[in-house]
Amino acid sequence: MQKKAFSFFHNNRASLIVLFALVLLPFIVGLFEGASPIVVWENQGGISKFVEGLGIEIFILALYALSYDLIFGVTGLLSFGHAMFFAVGAYLTGIALKSFALSLPAVIGLVFLAAILQALLFGLVLPRVKGITFALVTLGMASMFHIIVTSSELGNYTGADVGLQGVMVPSFINPANERLRFYFVALVVLILIYLLYQRFVNSPTGRVCVAIRENEGRAKMLGYNTFAFKLAALMLSSFAAALAGVLHALYQPIVSPNVADLSFTVTALLIVLIGGVGTLSGALIGAFVYRLLDFGLRRYIGENASFITGTIYVAFVLFIPYGMVGTWRLKSFRVAQGWRRLLAAFKT
Repeated sequence: MQKKAFSFFHNNRASLIVLFALVLLPFIVGLFEGASPIVVWENQGGISKFVEGLGIEIFILALYALSYDLIFGVTGLLSFGHAMFFAVGAYLTGIALKSFALSLPAVIGLVFLAAILQALLFGLVLPRVKGITFALVTLGMASMFHIIVTSSELGNYTGADVGLQGVMVPSFINPANERLRFYFVALVVLILIYLLYQRFVNSPTGRVCVAIRENEGRAKMLGYNTFAFKLAALMLSSFAAALAGVLHALYQPIVSPNVADLSFTVTALLIVLIGGVGTLSGALIGAFVYRLLDFGLRRYIGENASFITGTIYVAFVLFIPYGMVGTWRLKSFRVAQGWRRLLAAFKT
């Protein structure tokens, strides 16, 4: 038992250090602005509250990108309609809380059912199409959902093209008064989903999904029902993306129809490309880089930030095609060899 615990901490020491730093981050920032940990705990810090808000946005983006990496990076399903998974969770949460005054557990249960249904909807076309055809079909489904939420007929519920506003967030998790609690909740949800995905990828089911990505024909030849495995990945991905949508609806004052647009799917794709396709942890790092880069450039450059951001993304694809985590994994062995040679040279 002790050996297993030691092995777990040793193999995940970098992740545990980052997690520990994220837990302490609001309190450390509070010390720099002259606020004691008690003040930060009571949600009275200024800069610390801002950092918590930025952290929440990163956690939500990371959860969303993580769900996309499971179907695209791990299973090899290129989807242009992934924003629909996120938007269903966000809109369903907002409508359930605002129009029907449901409790938060009931809302999460409803979102879970909706996530299964939309995964099944995407799964209907899996036996018939694949590759770019699957991507175009998913894009069509997501476009239909975008049209529905922006239609004037459902404007009383969705807010039409203005967006859903006035969502009544439960007081115990309201980010206006309990932002630190929301920060920890979002962090815990992200970690749990990440551990679940890691367990899935390392399981026999996950290994088959990787085999489908590499060569689906060979997986079929070995006797695997590839449709069932791809559907399982879709369901897990749909649930995590919808859960990210729930957090988004609870945190943001408005659920914009932009979260159902193609551009939001491209956001997930960019984050995964920055971090590393199929690495899972790359989605977390990619979300961190993407959000901080977007925030920093827009703050100091303004409207011209989009051009510079696009240039940086192109540079990432050209010079770091495997992403930050993927490139590190490829080069880490050479780095370790270089350090050993350097130490050996000093010893001699």
